[in-house]
Amino acid sequence: MRTAIASLLFLLASLAFAEEPKIRIVKSTRMNIAITGLSGGDLDTLKRDLANSGFFTITGADQAQFTAGATESGGLHGTVTAKDGATPLSKNYGGAGRAAVHRFADDITQALVGVRGIASTKIAFVGTRTGKKEIYTCDADGTNLVQLTHDGTISVSPGISPDGSSLVYTGYQSGYADVYRITLASGARTRIIKYPGTNSGAKISPDGGRIALTLSKDGNPEIYVTGSGGGSPRRITRTAGVESSPTWSPDGTELIYSSDDSGTPQLYRVSSSGGTPQRLPTGFGYNTAPSWSPDGKKIAFNTRGGGSFSIAILDLDGGSVRTVGEGEGPAWGADSRHLIFAYGSSLVMFDTQTSTRTTLVGGAGKISEPTWSR
Repeated sequence: MRTAIASLLFLLASLAFAEEPKIRIVKSTRMNIAITGLSGGDLDTLKRDLANSGFFTITGADQAQFTAGATESGGLHGTVTAKDGATPLSKNYGGAGRAAVHRFADDITQALVGVRGIASTKIAFVGTRTGKKEIYTCDADGTNLVQLTHDGTISVSPGISPDGSSLVYTGYQSGYADVYRITLASGARTRIIKYPGTNSGAKISPDGGRIALTLSKDGNPEIYVTGSGGGSPRRITRTAGVESSPTWSPDGTELIYSSDDSGTPQLYRVSSSGGTPQRLPTGFGYNTAPSWSPDGKKIAFNTRGGGSFSIAILDLDGGSVRTVGEGEGPAWGADSRHLIFAYGSSLVMFDTQTSTRTTLVGGAGKISEPTWSR
């Protein structure tokens, strides 16, 4: 039976290459892939990246449907060769080391599966390792952990840009809750939003040109949309409740956020230019911290029961909801398949197709509010 399935997968791959250089994998199907030409840390990185994607199983050449080969002379050159000799990927990466290997892994996923990879993305979160809440960053596999802020006060609510080049967060360096932007490559920081009252939950739009966040400058905590530099705030909501945690639709035309205007926190959907919000039926009495998947089909969010938080996923088209386990602050990866969330002192990656949980980071104190580039 396994031999027949493997033969069928290879036949589908061969047919796909005849038309376009990729095939599509569904559910928990994995493709056998061998790796040649890399060694040491780079080999380990590529193995981990491909395994974490959920689409590949690393095997020997005799069992492989595809072989990923790489040379590192003068920069990484990566190729993927099918068992029948077809070459769906051949590319120079203009550098070597972990960053180049991550990009190669993502291109393998794109070429063979037609899905954006997560290996070269960046994660940010709040950790309390120093005794204070500070912002940390790491690669998508949990390595390259860096403490980004050293403010010695409260730094919370990070929102990483979709391209992973910068992030916004709420810091109390001035004694007030202001929003700062940090360029990750240089560490340069600028205070961009400092209205009286609450300035929190900032999230950068998919095109990088706007920021959605909660402001209370007019008296009540409401959702606003500003320019990328924090100027020209446009008020989106008008209720007597508290609005928080906006998340952008993939095309930037809508927002989903949490509001307790009805008595308990519920999720609402509204145009990012304003309008009448529509409540989303989740079936839960407590709903916070929504995250909109890049494919636009799903919302991950927090529910609470019995004193603990759980992660749930709402299918926006069909309306079905499922709970995937305990945790807080879900954030979707670029592939719309993986979630990250905080679980005590761990940052966890969750594969929504196989229910596999992988601990990415530990030892950063209590972790909260993770955010993931795309």
